[in-house]
Amino acid sequence: MANIDTVTQLYVKFMDNIAFQGQLGAYSHLACATVKPDATPIAYDSFVAALDAVENNQAQWAMIPIENSTAGRVEEIYRQIPKTKLHIIAEHFQPVNHCLMTLKESSPSWVMSHPQALAQCHDRIIQMGLVPRAEFDTAGAAKLLLESNDSTGAVIASELAAELYGLKIVQKHFEDVAGNTTRFLLLAKEATPIEFIQGEQYITSILFKVRNIPAALYKALGGFATNGLNLIKIESYMDGKTLNSSQFHIDIADHVESGAMQLAIEELKFFASEYRWLGTYRAQSFRDL
Repeated sequence: MANIDTVTQLYVKFMDNIAFQGQLGAYSHLACATVKPDATPIAYDSFVAALDAVENNQAQWAMIPIENSTAGRVEEIYRQIPKTKLHIIAEHFQPVNHCLMTLKESSPSWVMSHPQALAQCHDRIIQMGLVPRAEFDTAGAAKLLLESNDSTGAVIASELAAELYGLKIVQKHFEDVAGNTTRFLLLAKEATPIEFIQGEQYITSILFKVRNIPAALYKALGGFATNGLNLIKIESYMDGKTLNSSQFHIDIADHVESGAMQLAIEELKFFASEYRWLGTYRAQSFRDL
């Protein structure tokens, strides 16, 4: 009984934690604060560690970036999601306001940040003649610059990171494209049932592999077209076991319990060697902009 009580106490202790990759001040931290303002944000060094925290009951949720409007998909996430048993329970679109920041007194010749942030500010970096250096995290780069006390360096990170680490903002909105936005997924160990209400907007995410037959992908996806469903996203990547097999991640604009979706999924399963429902969640209003 004591062991059961200990497990229960640990679960209660961590049930309001939300895991993210990076350092405090990262854009993932901002996303956590926006979606779950009452939760305790816990920083992890990697996406794998953040996802594992949820699977191991050290956090109730994980906030994970999956794509950016300027730099495209975060490929590592598409490779990691199939390795977990987590469910997608929500999406969140986080506006990204990159700031170029330095120490109080500096003359920068190079700039460091996460590769995605460097890609989103590529043209500005070139214009200023700065040499880019990739780091694991935007806020982590800010912390690293502070600790190094290197007056020749600069960082691209959030305004919150500048505040937390005492850096001087040289230029706000340093990103190349206005309206730069990152889409995040909120993942949990258990799926959250969402009532199907006619007229509401939903997203259903599915992971599958096709059977080794001619035109299998075309046939697997055909049911979505014939049932009038909007396939809003498809990503393909190798499954890591063979060069002859690919996995597909798709997002469909409908609830998994709708009649049209049930018919389309039935057809998909017929041509799929593996099928996994990742989650159904409300489409965010950002999609209407």
